[in-house]
Amino acid sequence: MTLNRRTFISTSAVALAGCAVSPHIILQEANLQHTPEDFDYVLVAKEAPITILPNTKTPALTFNGGFPAPTLRATQGKPLRIKFINQLNEPTTIHWHGIRLNIAMDGVPYLTQPPIMPGETFIYEFICPDAGTFWYHPHMNSVHQLGRGLVGALIVDEKEKVVFDAEVILGLKDWRLNDNGSFKPLSIPRQAARMGTLGNVKAVNGKRQPVFTIPAGGTVRVRLLNLDSARVFTISTKDFNAQVIAVDGNPLREPVALNVHAIEHAIGAGMRLDLGFIAPKTIGEDIIIYDRKGRLNFEICRLRTVAANTKTHTQLPTLPINPIPTPDLNNAEALRFIFEWAGALSPVKDGQVKREFWTINKRPWEGMSADSIPKPLATLTLGKTYLVELHNATPHSHPIHLHGHTFTV
Repeated sequence: MTLNRRTFISTSAVALAGCAVSPHIILQEANLQHTPEDFDYVLVAKEAPITILPNTKTPALTFNGGFPAPTLRATQGKPLRIKFINQLNEPTTIHWHGIRLNIAMDGVPYLTQPPIMPGETFIYEFICPDAGTFWYHPHMNSVHQLGRGLVGALIVDEKEKVVFDAEVILGLKDWRLNDNGSFKPLSIPRQAARMGTLGNVKAVNGKRQPVFTIPAGGTVRVRLLNLDSARVFTISTKDFNAQVIAVDGNPLREPVALNVHAIEHAIGAGMRLDLGFIAPKTIGEDIIIYDRKGRLNFEICRLRTVAANTKTHTQLPTLPINPIPTPDLNNAEALRFIFEWAGALSPVKDGQVKREFWTINKRPWEGMSADSIPKPLATLTLGKTYLVELHNATPHSHPIHLHGHTFTV
């Protein structure tokens, strides 16, 4: 069982034109005030060697020269200003995954901004209206740039501070590596036409099965981010009782138990999951986080209790609900999108294979350039409620988010 059918808030590349900005976000953006060199962060995209496999170097693409990338922190309702410098040998952008923000800051090349060319600088400036666990990544040549490491966590802290004794941020990402640390092909057509090309080295924050310390007896918030392009992780804590307290950056009104006996939770590419629990009082006890496949549990990482001066707790802190507008379902317009699968069929044009694996309402993604913006699947009216039915007619699962919006299942 998963939480997919529960009511939760989530925030993909479903191209719905005219719907990326809400009125109150525009007003917030108008209040941004900074001096020219006043930045919260400076991010530099560049190639740099990192170590994933022991005694090897992997030619990764990095933010600021290492992995994991810097964890960015913002405060709900306050401006965030980031200077981005592109030192790659190709164009790129940054998309702030899950954030409701001004479309000009969304990082989709050609649609929201010109590509940031090698050597160029771009200033991203926006306000995060929602508190929660989010992430950032490019939206150009995504298989290559994300696959080689351009991913990072973006944490938006609650306006009214919520205090846990410990916070652990876990970035889950597969790597496709040869034994010498070099990259295998990042996408194989046969796999891309199904669930995506999976990596062969599972890692958390760039390490395989790492151990993190937490305070014995303390309240703990674990932020899990699936930074992979294909892998679906089914999160379980097996015999330890944890609580799912937020999904895709938004708190649940009622936390849900997470363990092998009650429920596990699948997180597809780009999805996030926040867990909360009170750590065991015994020092040296391990809580193992698993990727559950059928009846088998595969260890992702473990959390180990250490001595700490913490109070005795009987309950977890409560997360405030984000200010998501209530949909007007009585006056909603219905939209229907059908996801279909071309499978192994590869159309041939002029003697060249044109791979079209996926369609939405019979349309494959035709690509985008400065002179060619695809016709939208639907044109929406700002401020109006839409009831969208997504029908998956393929044999594979698909994680979905909408740029600039959250949606309620």
